[in-house]
Amino acid sequence: MRKMWIAAMAMSLAFAINGCAGGSNTTTTSAETTAESTEAETTTAAETEASEAESSTAEAESAAEVMSYEEYMAADLDTQVVVEAYVQAKQSWWEDKATVYAQDENGGYFFYNLACSEEDYEKLVPGTKIRVTGYKTEWSGEVEVIDASFEIVEGDTYVAEATDVTELLGSEDLIQYQNQFVSFTDLTVEAAGKDANGKDVAFLYNWDGSGTDGDDLYFNVSSNGQTYTFTVESYLCDNTTDVYAAVKGLEIGQTIDAEGFLYWYEGVNPHITAVTVK
Repeated sequence: MRKMWIAAMAMSLAFAINGCAGGSNTTTTSAETTAESTEAETTTAAETEASEAESSTAEAESAAEVMSYEEYMAADLDTQVVVEAYVQAKQSWWEDKATVYAQDENGGYFFYNLACSEEDYEKLVPGTKIRVTGYKTEWSGEVEVIDASFEIVEGDTYVAEATDVTELLGSEDLIQYQNQFVSFTDLTVEAAGKDANGKDVAFLYNWDGSGTDGDDLYFNVSSNGQTYTFTVESYLCDNTTDVYAAVKGLEIGQTIDAEGFLYWYEGVNPHITAVTVK
């Protein structure tokens, strides 16, 4: 009985309110105006968000634009760069970081501690094209890319032939070939230092002779009256490689040809990958 009475009173009250309001046109119009305003604001907000998204995408695409070698070399140090190049040799992998020599038809690159899983490292065979995003920097004269990530670019491949730069040894133009695969001809093996008995030797383990078998090999060669220090980087060519054995067998006064990557450390310091005794 209480529920029926409450329902009847509620219906009477509703009719009374509608009668006092003098109809529903004003309320409907107000609601429609509010809805239209809300819809307009929502549309404007959506358009603004879309515009901002497009702008962000455009900025990201611009930032990711691949540089030519000339643009890369002209870029300031400590700025972000994006380049594409072809793997020429892998120097090392450790704790998901790889160090790689790469090159295209115009110049060479040294990617130091590139973020790379061990699985992806196996895919970086000579000739593989990669797109690298990182920061251009310089260490003791060596221009390199650090703090970088990469992706493999499917398609064409490229393996560079060695460029003979013998005549550029000692010239300012030699650095233009930094990090490229190069060759040297008719070099004379010079003394690299002395052994424990004070005898001249053709190579040293480490730059000061402090190392042992398996460490880097340092040896000196001369061309046109000037002497240069070459290195067999053990991470690039370890003590199981032909070049490591060849350098250990060098004798002072021999004439040799050599190939390798034109690394730089306080001056030219090639990382040698092949030696031929003439």
